[in-house]
Amino acid sequence: MPDIHIHRLHHLGLVAAREVARSWADKAERKLDMQCTYEEGDAQDLLQFSRTGASGTLQVDSEAFELNAKLGFLLGSFQSQIEAEITRQLDELIAAQAPGGAAEASDTPAG
Repeated sequence: MPDIHIHRLHHLGLVAAREVARSWADKAERKLDMQCTYEEGDAQDLLQFSRTGASGTLQVDSEAFELNAKLGFLLGSFQSQIEAEITRQLDELIAAQAPGGAAEASDTPAG
């Protein structure tokens, strides 16, 4: 199964990062028919998402987002497009929450 791994650093803090994650989950539920569950923790939250052919997690903390997803056979052929769209959405949501609206998102190599 193809994997998607996206790591995004941010300077939002946990409260604003939660807003980004919940916004992303709302959009995924509405537009992609995903089932999402969100669990808040003291220092880190976990968003789990799934639908036929895809499942994964988004870990949220005060400094980073870490998305890991597995795609089934049919969606696997669209891996690069799906990864690009998720990256774009996260970057836009992070930029919208950043102080002054400045894009503060950055990426680090997947590992």
